[in-house]
Amino acid sequence: MFDRELEDLPAELRWREWMLRVEAVIFASAEPVTRGALARVVGKDCCIDLLIDDLREELRARPYDIVAVAGGWQHRSRSAYAPAIRASQAPTRSGGARLSEHEAAVLMAIAYLQPVTRGELSKIFGKEVSRDTIASLRDAGFLASGPRSPTPGAPYTYVTTKHFLSVFGMETLRDLPDLERLEDAGLLSRQALVEEEFAEPGSDGDDQG
Repeated sequence: MFDRELEDLPAELRWREWMLRVEAVIFASAEPVTRGALARVVGKDCCIDLLIDDLREELRARPYDIVAVAGGWQHRSRSAYAPAIRASQAPTRSGGARLSEHEAAVLMAIAYLQPVTRGELSKIFGKEVSRDTIASLRDAGFLASGPRSPTPGAPYTYVTTKHFLSVFGMETLRDLPDLERLEDAGLLSRQALVEEEFAEPGSDGDDQG
């Protein structure tokens, strides 16, 4: 059986081994590693937060860090080295899909207003948000289906995923930039949403069934 507790080791060596295990798991994973996953490789009394703090201290002089994203931890290169990484043209593990300007704007609107229907998005942008745009964002792993809207026709709503948080380096949706600042800059407006109950049933073009 896998020895999590390492009771035969002195306390200092035990802590060091736990640090190495946790770093190895995070390094090997393509997705953020949850607290539950890390708890499987350390002793039951190990404080994972303190252990992560010690790891980050050791990495302070390195071009990468361990960061909290999407409900877990992941190795990320420091922003100062982003130009060198781009110049190398080397494929990266955390690289997100390339989005058009329109796709990025639609994704931002969904992130702030979720759960939101395609019809509501179309009203925000003043033109139809196509099924192809939604499909592209879903294929990139950024969107998932949310609850059915309570409006006539019960259209699908859309929400962002943990992959969205991971790619954009956020731990939770609370890390999104302040919506009021975006409204002040004219980039997004809650008032742009027209109340669904004033729309004719089925007129918003949302997917049904």
